[in-house]
Amino acid sequence: MFEKALVGSRKYWLWVFFLLVLIGIGFLAFLAQLEYGLGITGMSRDVSWGFYVAQFTFLVGVAASGVMVVLPYYLHNHKVFGPVTVFGEFLAIAAVIMCLLFIIVDIGQTHRLFNVLLHPTPHSMLFYDMIVLNGYLALNLICGWAALHGEYKGTKYPKWVVPFIYISIPWAFSIHTVTAFLYAGLPGRHFWLTAIMAPRFLASAFCSGPAFLLIALLIAQKVSRLRIEPKAIDTLSKIITYALLANIFFFGCELFTAFYSQIPGHMYPVMYLFKGLHGHTEWVIFMWTAWIFMALAALLLVIPHTRRNLNTLVLACVLLFIGAWIDKGIGLLTGGFTPTPFETITPYRPTVPELLISLGIWATGFLIMTVLFKIAVAVKEARAA
Repeated sequence: MFEKALVGSRKYWLWVFFLLVLIGIGFLAFLAQLEYGLGITGMSRDVSWGFYVAQFTFLVGVAASGVMVVLPYYLHNHKVFGPVTVFGEFLAIAAVIMCLLFIIVDIGQTHRLFNVLLHPTPHSMLFYDMIVLNGYLALNLICGWAALHGEYKGTKYPKWVVPFIYISIPWAFSIHTVTAFLYAGLPGRHFWLTAIMAPRFLASAFCSGPAFLLIALLIAQKVSRLRIEPKAIDTLSKIITYALLANIFFFGCELFTAFYSQIPGHMYPVMYLFKGLHGHTEWVIFMWTAWIFMALAALLLVIPHTRRNLNTLVLACVLLFIGAWIDKGIGLLTGGFTPTPFETITPYRPTVPELLISLGIWATGFLIMTVLFKIAVAVKEARAA
């Protein structure tokens, strides 16, 4: 089936070439990082996680969100999701690969990556994060490709893949839960030290990931003969709506706990992000933009008329995705590191090399997703014909 990715229109190849250029630029920036070290990034002793880990955190949620189409179809026989399930699994594959790439560039000396295998530490959450991420990647490769190959042959997915499908459903929840525990298990960082960090992560994932999937499906429908049933779009948009409202509610709970209790350790990070603290306002405009975008998205999604209109639905999904990307990415990271345990503020701003490397990794993910979607669309078009 890979040969189907080698046939496409001029626009398809221009898009692939554009992504390859971005990947090349990012790779050159990564070579510079290998030469000079992480000193070319904006990270420091006080801010040891930066833009790379922010992207990793967000993309784990995008990967986990594939379960929102897999679970209804395979467990509840919601047939309307049948044609789009493989796209959710392929999106998860691209997102997990990006997650792993961001970890590789974040550790500085890439050969240290093998220390997790050579010197396993079962008491560390990073050890379990490695297991769940690589396991989820393997599960989606197996399930997604087996299902698509069955469709290519004109048959149902083989029976041997069913156990892997059922395992992948709780596994999707586990990858983001373990990622949340990486933050919630650090007692010196009050912004992260909350029992609802994992539920917040899952709620954010189950609205931003499906929003991105829905945008991708609508683009695929526009540039090909693929047709997504309106009922599938409507159901997916409702899932996005409920998850977004849950995400907003959880954040409201965090605000209540922080400011009603008047605990400085919980108040100061929020004040830093939304108001500024001791003259530092680096991320105020970004955080307000994020939550205004998510509030507007919630309004558009709650109203049935605007949710069922494709134009306003796409607008809501774009606003939601951008807002969640800012809030769950750089907002979560900088909030956790500010102020430091010594009650000081060390500002963090990503440098140009950091941004170029990140752009290259995102381009890699888009290229993987483009190729996989191209194959899936070609197979479905052939079956329809």
